[in-house]
Formats: sequence, structure tokens, C-alpha cells
Amino acid sequence: MPNTPEALDAWAAELNVRFGGRPIAVCLEQSRGAVVYQLSKYPHLVLYPVHPTTSARFREAFYPSGAKGDPEDTDLLLELLEQHRNRLRRLDPDTPETRLLQMLVEQRRAWVDEKTRHSNRLTAWLKIYYPQVLDWIDDIDSPLGCDLLDRWPTLEQLQRAHPGTLHAFFTEHNCRSEKRIQERIQAIYQATPAIRDTAMLEAGPAVVKQIVAVIRALRANIEAVEKRIEPLVDAHPEKALFAGLPGVGPALLPRLIVAFGTKRERYQCADQLEAYSGIAPVTQQSGKSKWVHFRWACPKFLRQTFHEFAAHSIAKSVWARAFYDMQIAKGKGHHAAVRSLAFKWIRVLYACWKNRTPYDEQIYLRALQNNRSRLSQILATQLTWKPVGGFQKLSLENA
Repeated sequence: MPNTPEALDAWAAELNVRFGGRPIAVCLEQSRGAVVYQLSKYPHLVLYPVHPTTSARFREAFYPSGAKGDPEDTDLLLELLEQHRNRLRRLDPDTPETRLLQMLVEQRRAWVDEKTRHSNRLTAWLKIYYPQVLDWIDDIDSPLGCDLLDRWPTLEQLQRAHPGTLHAFFTEHNCRSEKRIQERIQAIYQATPAIRDTAMLEAGPAVVKQIVAVIRALRANIEAVEKRIEPLVDAHPEKALFAGLPGVGPALLPRLIVAFGTKRERYQCADQLEAYSGIAPVTQQSGKSKWVHFRWACPKFLRQTFHEFAAHSIAKSVWARAFYDMQIAKGKGHHAAVRSLAFKWIRVLYACWKNRTPYDEQIYLRALQNNRSRLSQILATQLTWKPVGGFQKLSLENA
């Protein structure tokens, strides 16, 4: 079949006529992509995505020689669909508003990562021929850093500038500390060129100006997509559930919204979300040997969302800080401790999401105390309940 929308439309219409409009299960090795979006518009086609690793391992069981071909792969997918459909999950897309928000937040993160890569490249070039500017500018990919490099791409050009020009430049870029401005100007005129290589002194500024242009374009794209995300978050029905979470800001709020979505029948328990997101570890056991390790097969962006939220919550939530410190005391590394905290956060947020109840730190702390958890015993040495406005609330003062 030709790989065109017209050929796909004719094929779907033929199936619809052939089976009298009844639903038809379609198995394919992807959950996103052009084919998935094109097939999703036909109501009589029910899609069952299969992970490529699943089909590859299934093929190895019947073809140990490693033989591979499209007809054989198609037969194996059909067998998976007919014999093991109870182990496959039907593709059930969320609402258009949630999917739009998901696409935008994922694209925003992709542009942020791309900006970070170009910032690292920029730093690498500057370390060779212009290292002093990295000490004068805290964030070299900021508007201040990019404008300075675009206007004075070499130390020689910067030192030829008049002190008044430099002072005005720093002031225009919101540098309000007169002491800091004078320190920068003095350091600029006292600086010594790092190299005398004419080839590098010509290639370096040319490459740096190109990287600066790319960083500016990426920053503009990030700002544009953030402006598009903001009204979608404000209008989303799940915003109230996640807006008050400790450590959640404008970047993490939409990511948590799309992490849970709106279809509450998608996950039957918190364990399913913990495993699907990659936060839950994998246990391999055979006989007397047992190995618990990091989960590799998962949506990386989803795992990253929960990991970053848990890390940000440490500074804003008293129990999250105590739990993190407890994991560190056990000998865990930073990221392992954060994943353990994310594992606990998912269980808490899942209950709030399932019951449509916004998270309340005071209620959760009281629940920990009522259940006499080990975490509440640790918090008891740091917190005390005090009457505030007719209610009992926790104070950060020592009991």
C-alpha cells in the first residue's frame, strides 16, 4: 500500500464496508507518529500499540536464527493481537485539550534541552579564546551574555569600548549594583588575552556569533510556547488539583496535569502509574538471588516530570524534606532518594486525583500522625501543632 493519506483512507473505507461498520482491532508497533494519528480519525478502527521490544522478543522465540521480514513480523503481531489481547492496552487518547497541552510542554522541554546543549557549546568555545567573559557574566546564555558576545565577540574589541559605553550597556541590562558594574569594567581592562592563535581568534568569534543567534531563536520559541501554555493551563479542569502543590511553578504545573490526565479509568491503582512512569524499580528474582534495579523501559519525559517535582518539593514540604533526609541517612544517593520521594508523592497525588480533592499539607501531616508512621515520629521532634485562626496548624518551631 502506498504511504499516502489517500491510500490509507481508501484502505480504511474498504475495511469499513467489508465488515459492515463493526469495530476492527489494528495492532501496530508505535503509540505515536503519523500512522497512529491518521488511523485515529476512523471510528471503526481500534488501535492496540505494541512496544517494539515486545514484538522483537516474541519474534526471537519463534525465529532463533534472527531471520526477519515484514510479512513474518505482521503475522506475529496478528498472533499477539488474537492470542494475547488481554495483555495489550487499547489506545485510548485523552481529551484534545490535554493532548495539546502535552505536546506543547514536551516541545518546550525539547527546546530547553536544545538551548542547554548550545549553551555548553558556547562555553566550550569561550574557554578556548575568551574565558574571562564566563567570570564576568553569570549566565552566558542570558540576554546580557548573548548581547555582550554579539556586540564584542573578542576581548580585544571589548577592551576598546569606552567605560561609559560599558556602564550604559550593563545598566540597560538591569545591572543595578554600581559596585558590580565597576568591578566588571575594571576586570575587563586588566584582562590578558588567553591566546594569540590568529586562526582561532578568527574562527572563535564567527562560531560564537552563530551559536548566540541560535540561542536567541530558541529563547524566543520557549517564550512563545510558554505564552501558549498559560491559557491552556488556566482553562484546564485539573488545574485546581495541582496548582497548590509544594514546589510547583509555571513549568511543572502543566507537566503534572498531563502526567495524570483526565481519564481516571486509565489507572486502577497507584502502582500502575508508578510502574508506567518508571519511578517504581524493577525486581528480578531467581532462587535465592534477588536484584532490584532502575526501570529503563518507560516514558522518559513522564519519569523526568515526577523526579523534578519531587526534587523541588524538598524545599517547600516539611515531610518531603524529612523523608529525603531519611533516605540519605540510609546510604542512598541523591537521585535514588529523590526517586523514593517521587514514589511516595505519586501515591499521595493519585489519591487526590482519583477523589478530585486538592492536596493539603496539613491534612497529610495529620494523617501521618494518626497512622503513627515513622515519618511522623521524625517530624514530631521538629514540628508542633499550634492554634491559628481557630484551627490546629503545624509550626516550624521546635516542639
